[in-house]
Amino acid sequence: MAHDPGPHPERAERIVAIDRELDRRGGLGWDRRLSPAATPEQLERIHPAGHVAAIRRLCESGGGRIDADTVVVPASWDAALYAAGGAVAATELVVCGGAPAAFSVHRPPGHHAEAARSRGFCLFDNVAIAAQHALRELGLERVLIHDCDVHHGNGTNDIFHETDEVLFVSIHESPLYPGTGSMHDNGAGPGEGYTVNLPVPGGSGDDVWTAMIAHVAVPLIAAYEPQLVLVSAGFDAHAHDPLASCEVTDAGFATMAGLVASACRARGIPFAGVLEGGYEVDALARSVCEVLTVWGAAAEPGAAGVGVAVAAIPMHGLALRAQERLAKSIWPALGHSPAA
Repeated sequence: MAHDPGPHPERAERIVAIDRELDRRGGLGWDRRLSPAATPEQLERIHPAGHVAAIRRLCESGGGRIDADTVVVPASWDAALYAAGGAVAATELVVCGGAPAAFSVHRPPGHHAEAARSRGFCLFDNVAIAAQHALRELGLERVLIHDCDVHHGNGTNDIFHETDEVLFVSIHESPLYPGTGSMHDNGAGPGEGYTVNLPVPGGSGDDVWTAMIAHVAVPLIAAYEPQLVLVSAGFDAHAHDPLASCEVTDAGFATMAGLVASACRARGIPFAGVLEGGYEVDALARSVCEVLTVWGAAAEPGAAGVGVAVAAIPMHGLALRAQERLAKSIWPALGHSPAA
């Protein structure tokens, strides 16, 4: 709450609104836990020690502006540690702690943070830190990161660009900040094919976003067989969000959450969410709670089928073209989707 960049879209009211809406809905059956701070070792698996130290010094010296969008104050250091630590804790809870689902609700967000550069409201790449922790400490070999923030997660994209240990799948509006995420950016070296960018035009609504998940992201989960799915959960594709022009509704976010949960539950894959963007605070709070409602229902014993069946989501031309393009790379199975 004390990470206060001044008049800014990424403000403390985001968390206040989520907390208030969660209380209004009686907690939705979720167990709330305080997160630990990330350790230096966890941070430095992704970010060079010198970069981590520079962020700490800037905060401890009184703060300042990193770039036009990214500002820190003294309290920002602790906020960044707990945001990264929350993502790690959520991962540990679903992988080895017996939790059927988890969601890390923190700020600042993280997916724009590059290995050695903080930018776009983000100090450290929380979801990347969590994924690397799963690979290096929890014994996993394959993690899928599904980024549904309206802005491309350039930091996560680049951090895992040359590895097949992480399949990065991003749906995002384009053109839009940060100007990355072309459909032709699909990884390099041993990671070629393991970066999947699915840009959609401004004005895209529930039909486009749900089709991309149902007919591209879900088949990729089946084809890659990850041992963990982490959702970089942005809510700024909402129709009311001021920083983009997509038209996703509260119900659209619920449908997308159901598709991911059903795909994971059907295959016994643990899954967790990490909060990214979403800047119209009431829309953010409602949409987060819609996701928590669906994920909570999917976590009930015997609820593997809770959610939305892929076959119930109409195919969209953008999703079909994405399928066809991916089928020509290392994902030939995507060219044989019954829904196509």
